[in-house]
Amino acid sequence: MSQIMPSEPELRSNRAEEIAALEADARLREDIRLLGRILGDTVRDQEGAEVFDIVERIRQTSVRFHRDEDRLARRELENILDGLSTAETVRIVRAFSYFSHLANIAEDQNNIRQMRGLPRDDGLARTLTHAREAGIGAGQLRDFLAGALISPVLTAHPTEVRRKSTIDREMEIAALLDRRERMKLTAAEFEASEEQLRREVLTLWQTNLLRRTKLTVLDEVANGLSFYDYTFLREVPRLHCALEDRLQTEDTAGAELASFLRMGSWIGGDRDGNPFVTADVMRGTLHLQSSRILRFYLEELHALGAELSIAAHLADVSDELRGLAERSHDPSPHRKGEPYRLAVSGIYARLAATAAKLEVETSRRPVVEAGPYATAQEFKADLDILDRSLIANNSRVIARGRLRLLRRAADCFGFHLARLDIRQNSAVHERTVAELIDAAMPGTSYMALGEDARIALLTAELRSTRPLVSSFVKYSDETLGELAVFRVAAQAHATFGIDVIPQCIISMCQGVSDMLEVAVLLKEVGLVDPSGRSAINIVPLFETIGDLQACAAIMDRLLSLHDYRRLVDSRGAVQEVMLGYSDSNKDGGFVTSGWELYKAEIGLVEVFERHHVRLRLFHGRGGSVGRGGGPSYDAILAQPGGAVQGQIRITEQGEIISSKYSNAEVGRSNLEILAAATLEASLLQPKRSAPRREYLDAMEQLSALAFRAYRNLVYETEGFVDYFWASTVITEISTLNIGSRPASRKKTRAIEDLRAIPWVFSWAQCRLMLPGWYGFGSAVEAWMAEHPDQGMPFLQELYREWPFFRTLLSNMDMVLAKSSIAIASRYAELVPDAGLRERIFGRIRREWHLAIETLLDIMGHERLLQGNALLERSIRNRFPYLDPLNHVQVELLKEHRRQAGAETADEQVLRGIQLTINGISAGLRNSG
Repeated sequence: MSQIMPSEPELRSNRAEEIAALEADARLREDIRLLGRILGDTVRDQEGAEVFDIVERIRQTSVRFHRDEDRLARRELENILDGLSTAETVRIVRAFSYFSHLANIAEDQNNIRQMRGLPRDDGLARTLTHAREAGIGAGQLRDFLAGALISPVLTAHPTEVRRKSTIDREMEIAALLDRRERMKLTAAEFEASEEQLRREVLTLWQTNLLRRTKLTVLDEVANGLSFYDYTFLREVPRLHCALEDRLQTEDTAGAELASFLRMGSWIGGDRDGNPFVTADVMRGTLHLQSSRILRFYLEELHALGAELSIAAHLADVSDELRGLAERSHDPSPHRKGEPYRLAVSGIYARLAATAAKLEVETSRRPVVEAGPYATAQEFKADLDILDRSLIANNSRVIARGRLRLLRRAADCFGFHLARLDIRQNSAVHERTVAELIDAAMPGTSYMALGEDARIALLTAELRSTRPLVSSFVKYSDETLGELAVFRVAAQAHATFGIDVIPQCIISMCQGVSDMLEVAVLLKEVGLVDPSGRSAINIVPLFETIGDLQACAAIMDRLLSLHDYRRLVDSRGAVQEVMLGYSDSNKDGGFVTSGWELYKAEIGLVEVFERHHVRLRLFHGRGGSVGRGGGPSYDAILAQPGGAVQGQIRITEQGEIISSKYSNAEVGRSNLEILAAATLEASLLQPKRSAPRREYLDAMEQLSALAFRAYRNLVYETEGFVDYFWASTVITEISTLNIGSRPASRKKTRAIEDLRAIPWVFSWAQCRLMLPGWYGFGSAVEAWMAEHPDQGMPFLQELYREWPFFRTLLSNMDMVLAKSSIAIASRYAELVPDAGLRERIFGRIRREWHLAIETLLDIMGHERLLQGNALLERSIRNRFPYLDPLNHVQVELLKEHRRQAGAETADEQVLRGIQLTINGISAGLRNSG
């Protein structure tokens, strides 16, 4: 058989890519060496030559072990680490942790460098090219985007272990590396640049890696707002403007693209399991958000006024611009004859008055007094007058500068900045409604009613014009707190408009009554009225495996209810449904969670089509694969046909927020990825892209087998809870001040009550990553035994042909590559019961080997990450610096637990453990 050889141009292209990759690797190694050398010098200067020498011995020995798999080197490494005092250990841990942080900076800069070298038709531009090739014109794309919604939603889920102060220093180091890369520096400038790097690394070394105090919710809000400064305030408008330019045609000249990218937030509105999110905190959150955007607008207006020095006798202006200038009543003789500056002065005065009305402090007083804007739309309307005048008088190029971006920002952010969701557990809503109804209707006993009776009572209550709440009844603190939150939401709507809080999300939604209870509570504050109008979307969150399996039937019944359907129709016949990735994974394992989410989407699409209601899915994805994380583009494209209808919301959590959005260039790229994938999935994939029946049947069987294996280990094996708490850092993670929310829903050790974040975080620290793969190997082994006629070739076909299955395995590939069974075995030694230890870890070890073996066979690879060279190199380079941290963590855990309860417990031991958690998290990058 003859072999088809690549053409000469293809060979040249491949060689060029290989050369570019080698050059990029060389520059990455150069940056890592530079930062490593500076860190080493810092350690020597600050801690002494002896500590530096120990660090170097550990580093070189660990590198030798990983490079040559030298067992003598491993034993030597262990001897060095075991011979350290506690004080020495803490210093060593700090050095290795900081190296991981600095290596991350170098890698990020390398990724940016490579991103800049990509062809111009990559990403969003490539998707637009595909659309054109498919016969979709610019006008159709504009119409599509007019009804589109793409919303990244920032949450405060505590997986970011770095302090804001640490992140700030790291960003300074990144900026210095970027400047060295982009600019041709003189010898003196180069020397000054290195001194600046040394200054920043030294400051970083002298900055606490760990928070000394617990974060408050408003601290979390402030941290979240910093990403608006880094990325969103400027890049969201720029993305819209760039796309608008790409879709400009002769027929649409001057027509503006609808703003489809809207930022969302849970920070300060997510009450599920967080007792610290109160009505006052939510009010404070809205104030902080409004303050940030109003100050931004005022800063931009001040700069715009300085730029628009256009004289009336040198350029014509429109009558409406002249009128706006006159209404400013700016008496300054310096601006006389400069109508644009006069107009900006008046806009500034009105915006400053708006800020004062909202109790926002500003740094600069306006030159005249004016009345506040009633809405952000009024503010934008004044900016539009400037725009129209400039364009009408042959100054379009000026209009396309700062003014254009400010106008777009006003449209995207309003006076509220981000759309804040409010979220609470269905059980809390249930107790609140029960208390209100039982007080208003003595003898009812709401909690004793069945589902049908509840639905009948609640729908009748929705039609009723009388309030449930009485000023003569003394309610519980919980009920008063819930009512207060809803009243703040109603006040926010009156102040900022309906976009400020557009969603009320119900965690652990398990029935129709859970939805109707919230509708009744919203009616009490005027956000729902008896005529069937709602000012807010009521959103169910389906989280467990059972809830995902039931969600289509629940939504079918709900949309069949006349009283609820009226609410949906009042919201434009759009119903949002949120799917929980984290809790479904903890409940049923990685394989079953992914499959049940996929099936739930298919079921929801069918139900919503039958009811003629538009479905908007909100994906509650975590940072790690064990919590539904992974590449966003692949995840969106792997959705079943019809699941992405131009509208999608996705949570962004913890360390993923900073990795995606702390750099403007990277942030813009990630926003474009969301837009490109949404366009691709909505317009370029067939509406009915369901895979073949035999694919679905095979996946159903694999899921059932994986579910059985996972549940058997985690929930049915006697002693597993004891094994988990003993072999991981779950107890010590709770001592880190990385979030305001408790680690567990209840004060128990049960896995059911544990939140998904510490569950995944703990397995990542001991390098097992169990939630991201357990059950897969057993499932494949059992399936192949049951289907010898199909076997491995069929599974390989599944991988090649089905994006869902391919994405599932790709994410597992990444997780397993970061795991280490040898290191995990050290953590297993922490379990005092030898029989329990061997029984459970033996099963885990067998499943780990089986998962890797079956994964590689299906993918047709010889090693993990064979198809992702960049990530493979990154992980390979990190292991020599991660392994010593893991070894030290185990030894410190032994000592910490030995000292438990003792009056003379050494605080340095716990601090050392906390530092290792920080360093390992930095090395893994997506541990929670």
